[in-house]
Amino acid sequence: MPNENPIYDVIVIGAGPAGYVAAIRAAQLGLKVACIDNWKNQKNQHSLGGTYINAGSIPSMALLESSKIYHLLKHDVAQHGIETGEVSLDLKQMIARKNQVVRTLSEQIRDSFNHHKIDCIYGRGCLLNATQVDVVPLDKAKPYTLEAKNIILATGSKPVGMPCAEIDDEFIIDSNTTLDMDTVPKRLGIIGAGIIGLELAGIWNRLGSEVILLDAQESFLTTPDFQISREAYKIYTKQGLDLRLGARVISAKKANKKVIVEYQDQEGTHTLRLDKLIVATGRRPNTEQLAAAEANLLLNESGFVHVDENCCTNLPAVYAIGDLTLLGPMLAHKGLEEGVFVAEQIANQHNPINYDVIPSVIYTEPEIAWVGQTEQALKAMGENYKVGIFPLSATGRGQAINKTDGMVKIITQAESDVILGVHIIGTNASELIAEAVLAMEFSASSEDLARTIHAHPSISEALQGAALSLDNRSIHITTLQ
Repeated sequence: MPNENPIYDVIVIGAGPAGYVAAIRAAQLGLKVACIDNWKNQKNQHSLGGTYINAGSIPSMALLESSKIYHLLKHDVAQHGIETGEVSLDLKQMIARKNQVVRTLSEQIRDSFNHHKIDCIYGRGCLLNATQVDVVPLDKAKPYTLEAKNIILATGSKPVGMPCAEIDDEFIIDSNTTLDMDTVPKRLGIIGAGIIGLELAGIWNRLGSEVILLDAQESFLTTPDFQISREAYKIYTKQGLDLRLGARVISAKKANKKVIVEYQDQEGTHTLRLDKLIVATGRRPNTEQLAAAEANLLLNESGFVHVDENCCTNLPAVYAIGDLTLLGPMLAHKGLEEGVFVAEQIANQHNPINYDVIPSVIYTEPEIAWVGQTEQALKAMGENYKVGIFPLSATGRGQAINKTDGMVKIITQAESDVILGVHIIGTNASELIAEAVLAMEFSASSEDLARTIHAHPSISEALQGAALSLDNRSIHITTLQ
């Protein structure tokens, strides 16, 4: 509990990417800020950063990098003329490294809070009304009430469960628990072949698991551009992922230290015997107990907080950001931008977010990244468009580093040549997409990209190559049409 009971300029509930950024930016602007957070790690220690740092993208990325190194040494390094001998896996050390990355980033947030004199309160915050927040401390101290002129709700999201596959945190686990498994399952099942399921599948597949993904949808990865999704299906299947589409799980139960899963597809009912089952069927907003009933905070039927284009809720000076709202996708970087946006609004600065050019990334290997419209969406709208494609196999850098899987696809408006969408599958797609985002932010044409000099050899040349291929001018390939 703070030493005094001040009236804050801003109280932020939640210290995930949206919340901690909102708190820091508000403090930078001279506002008196408190941030309330209730995350505790596996050791029952306070850990700032929310799911993103503690159980999401950061730990997943750390384990993916470790698994890629292990797989390279075990299977691919000999072609480079390097002999390593027998390679063994120390999963305990791998998890320890991941945990150290998490601790470092969490401590950086704490240090930033201290530097900006933000009151960091470890507890559960509950909105009482437009100016008051009830705090239940995690150390079991007596609850108390704080007041603020502005309140920002940023409590993020959590995994969606399934009644037919109840989580027991031992054999049937959610995406959070998956990143702390102490053994590599011989046979691993994942319900959901979406972004989260694929990211987890890539890690454990490289570490030696036989991975089976069950997805109720008949089509694979429906959010990205369909051509990219088809390429991804080929690549991931080739890597050893067993992707079963149109597979609706009926039941999942523990039996004799195994998980028995029944699912249905067009061919009938099937049974799987697994060592572990991960439920990765999406996420839902953390709005349970976020607000008292008398606060009258408006939620929709799915639990998302209703906001306007400025992230304002139905309560005056109460904002909701990040995964709590349907304003933009459930992405960490969307939350980061909204944190800055709302803090600056409170300080009478208005710098709106362009939700049309927020990039999306799937952190697999190779990565998938995209921004703007997909070809299927443009077809549905009746838009007149052109497509340019460049395979990574045509880049000298891709050949040299043995990263030739994937492509860059650019879609432009046929008459104006303005870029409508850029879609990438390939190594470092998450980095390459930034150039496309910048180009679209400034309404660039494909000709602008084509005339931009790119380093040679580099993977980024594929963007230039895709732009050139729109007019059959690509130098390094026979144009794909």
